[in-house]
Amino acid sequence: MTRPSACYGLNGQILGISAERSELWQDLDRMLAGLRVAEPVEPDFRLGITETETLDETPHGSLVFAGEVPEDGSCRMIEDGGTVHLVFPGRQTVAINGGEGWAELRVRPGTKAAWTPSMLVLDAALDAGGQHMLHTAGLTLPDSDAVVLIHAPSGTGKTTTSLALATQGFGLCSDDAMIVNVASGKVVAWGLPRAVKIHRKTAEMIPQVAPCLRQTWDRNGEQPASLERLAGIVRVENASARPVAALLHLARSADSQTRLVAMARTDAMVALAVDNVRTGMTGLLPMQKRRLATIAGLVNSVPTFRLEVGARPADAATLISAALD
Repeated sequence: MTRPSACYGLNGQILGISAERSELWQDLDRMLAGLRVAEPVEPDFRLGITETETLDETPHGSLVFAGEVPEDGSCRMIEDGGTVHLVFPGRQTVAINGGEGWAELRVRPGTKAAWTPSMLVLDAALDAGGQHMLHTAGLTLPDSDAVVLIHAPSGTGKTTTSLALATQGFGLCSDDAMIVNVASGKVVAWGLPRAVKIHRKTAEMIPQVAPCLRQTWDRNGEQPASLERLAGIVRVENASARPVAALLHLARSADSQTRLVAMARTDAMVALAVDNVRTGMTGLLPMQKRRLATIAGLVNSVPTFRLEVGARPADAATLISAALD
């Protein structure tokens, strides 16, 4: 029987997925559907998914992580040469070899697929093409194709600030995940085309998003708004790679006033690295070292600012445009 397959274009890198049933990569497809390639194409990175009762939960190698991961529970990560293994006991395992361009995900029947392995596979596919996903928002400037990246730890207000800027003529690439490439010497970035999680407080501060929302909220007081629905009220950009104009580190204002001030590159790099580079029991894995190098290339190539957001996040629009004019 021919295994179903799908390919996704990652701006120069093709991720190919195959499995017995298309439902096995449903979550990944939900996130990457806008990047799906219709015509037959040879993948640069391949993910094979197998549904099986047999899982190898004790692969050879060095233990680099053991503990709980958000949403997905207990997990172990083992490094064996160029292959990284992720084990979710009794549920699923994944082996990833970025250098050889492959990953193998094994899932027990009837178990819910974990989200973490999908994101690690995506990370590896991007890394194989010299790209890295960073925890930042991205917006194009009004009347320009250049993009500003906005970094902040979760809960600081990236989504609120992003949507506020989008109501002021900025174009929304992503509120949370941007793919950065510094390999060519010119820093470019594009947004992962996934739904925006909007908090109740964000909806209160930016009433323009009301037409995109339903009456139901999850236990965190959030709900997803699709990019298609958001495109009815703001400009939503496609996933094309665009030049990066600046990096902004988001912080809450101490006096409710919104301001934009220059930030030392070393401070900007530390802030971005702390939130995006993970260390294990054996130190930095090779992919994390390359991610750190991408962050250094980004910070050394564009202006860096601290954006202190007060009671009116939309005030940041004029400040950003003036600073980058």
